[in-house]
Parts: sequence; C-alpha cells; structure tokens
Amino acid sequence: MLDWRAIEDDLNAHGCAVVPGLLDADVCVALAARYAQPGQFRSRVVMARHGFGRGEYQYFAYPLPEPVAALRTALYVPLAAIANRWQAALGQAARFPLAHDAFLARCHAAGQARPTPLLLRYGDGDYNCLHQDLYGEHVFPLQLAVLLSRPQRDFTGGQFVLTEQRPRMQSRVEVVPLQQGDAVIFPVSQRPVNGVRGSYRVSMRHGVSRLRSGVRHALGVIFHDAN
Repeated sequence: MLDWRAIEDDLNAHGCAVVPGLLDADVCVALAARYAQPGQFRSRVVMARHGFGRGEYQYFAYPLPEPVAALRTALYVPLAAIANRWQAALGQAARFPLAHDAFLARCHAAGQARPTPLLLRYGDGDYNCLHQDLYGEHVFPLQLAVLLSRPQRDFTGGQFVLTEQRPRMQSRVEVVPLQQGDAVIFPVSQRPVNGVRGSYRVSMRHGVSRLRSGVRHALGVIFHDAN
C-alpha cells in the first residue's frame, strides 16, 4: 500500500515523489530484457537522430505487457485525484475521470490512440535532454519513471533530473537518486505552486544526465496516448 498523502505532499513541495521498491528486482530484470524483443514495440527512437540526446527508447504496442498495463491502470486512480486537485488549484474547469479506461476513451476519441509506455536504454556517454512528454490535446499531468538497472553495478552516472521554471525566477534543479525498482512520479509539463496571492503555474522539464559507464534501462509510464 502506497502512502498517497506523502506522495502528494512531496509532489506539491518538491515537484516529484520517489516510491521506493515499486517493482522487485526480478520484474525489473524481466522488463529490461524485453528491450531486445522488438516484436512487442510499435516504434524505436534513436535520440541522436532527432536532437533528443544520446541513447534510444522503444514504445510498447498494445496490448501492453501485463506488469506495465497493471501499473498504468492501478496508479492512474490515485494520481487522477491529485491531478484534479491541481486542476482546481489552477482554476481549470476540466477534470480527469477516475478510471483509466474512461480517460483513454477520451484520448482515443480525439485521435490519440497509440500507446505511450516505453523502455529506455542508455550506454556509456548517453544522456536525455530536458523535455516534456506531450503527445496531443489530451495530456494527463503526471507520469512516472522506474529505474530497472542497478546504480554503481550496471551503470554509473545517469541521474534522473528535473528542472522547474517559476515566473521571473531562475530555474531550480532537482536531481533524484533512484535504486533498482524505485519509481519517481513527476509532472509532465506543469504544476501548481502556492504563492502569496494563491496558486500559480510553473513549467517542468525532465531528463537524464550523462552515463559514465555501463548500461541503464528504465521504464516510462505515461497515462495519455499519442496521436
């Protein structure tokens, strides 16, 4: 059972929340091994070809692998409650349905029907530039990444990084330490921050710093589908 009150407090205070040991080591190893099984992916992206950084990733095709589908469905429900509170804080009228299949139906009706969960692989010297995972009109404001490899054993370097840009202020950087199986929950693009005159919107980006050695695999779980 996850402590969702603590997760929401961390998201509001720091712009991210770490969930230790969300996946056990055997599941992490099995998911990482899927990277070499291209038949279950809809596309592969080599980052350097697009100026995204160095490394590569593959988007899963439907049907998603059971561990990924189960994680996406289960975590959406409590995250939707947080997302709706963020919508209210920002004065937005739209609300997210509390069942993931209902939200996906909204995405698919708008032409966003391609699955977005992905596996990422980085080698020595690889990195991921700061970015936002926006794939269409309907965007769920929270997502997560799970580290599948073992820091200091499978790889060195390669820290998960977030930046936050508040109005008329310099950017703030958050470096998130993760162990194998740990997840980080973070905003896709924006989040509310409490100020002296109420809540205001800040912009978030995320990436991965340069690997110094080895190979790093990670799972990304995005809750909206792509057009």
